[in-house]
Amino acid sequence: MSPLVPLVSLPQFASPGRLWVLLVPPLLLLAYILAIRMKGRSSVRFTNTAILGAVMPKQTQWRRHVAVAMSLASLVALTMAWARPLGVEKVPRERATVVVVIDISRSMGAVDVKPNRLDVAKQAAESFIDQLPSQYNVAVVALSGKPQIVMPPSIDRDAIHRAITHLELADGTAIGDAIHSSLKAIKEAPLGPNKTAAPAMVVMLSDGTNTAGSDPLAAAASAKQAQVPIYTIAYGTENGYVDLDSQRYRVPPDPALLTQISQETGGREVSAKSAGQLDSAYKDLKSSVGYEKVRKEVTAEYAMYALGFAVVAALGAVSMAGRWP
Repeated sequence: MSPLVPLVSLPQFASPGRLWVLLVPPLLLLAYILAIRMKGRSSVRFTNTAILGAVMPKQTQWRRHVAVAMSLASLVALTMAWARPLGVEKVPRERATVVVVIDISRSMGAVDVKPNRLDVAKQAAESFIDQLPSQYNVAVVALSGKPQIVMPPSIDRDAIHRAITHLELADGTAIGDAIHSSLKAIKEAPLGPNKTAAPAMVVMLSDGTNTAGSDPLAAAASAKQAQVPIYTIAYGTENGYVDLDSQRYRVPPDPALLTQISQETGGREVSAKSAGQLDSAYKDLKSSVGYEKVRKEVTAEYAMYALGFAVVAALGAVSMAGRWP
């Protein structure tokens, strides 16, 4: 289980009304500063500092300051613990529907990644699917000029592998239509025990720009409305090319559109320029697809901080009382 992580940038609390106590430490600090100044003024009455040093042992000032600072810090931490701070924890999803979209456009025949982009993409996709929990429903969409659902949502991993193996190159790249096909596939997923749909997400691998079909960003807006994040992988190298009709065409990846789609839907975008990077990209996305963030109370963590500050403050007080060197 992943450790709880406090929300540092935007802290949230279950009982925020209790945070009014945070007004006390600044007042105590102000009182401490005023007390030091008043003590400094009264000390000028003693002109014979030699006699004063003999009757009053010299104390180290920094110990007193540290003790006070740690006491105030402990009060702050205790107040935040009393307000019941909230953190987030990544926990495995019990069930989900994952749609894997694989680009089969002609550019995926480029051999800048051996033996070619499509074959490597197939292998990496199958490895990714095998790492998903067995209860996840997985669908496969072939991305071309006319995207198709080649495998509806299923937990049959053998059938899914066969569908991926039979993918072949085709003309065109209709990314918007592929998103719509993915949303359609998600609706075909079986419902849970309580007749509720499982969380769904799309993992899309593509190397090129949109050349056909509907507007990809409009389709992404539909996915966002359906609360379906799209995780994208821009695949290929700048030196990629394909030979078609006796002509050579450069087919470098174009991640800009994929980045827009992932950002619009709340997913993530990664790039892969080699077979190894593609496998790493899938493993990276697995942590996002296979886990969800659950808000948890982290009062004990703040109480631990308060205890640490209090211990340091206590040591400082004992040090001054014992007149340690």
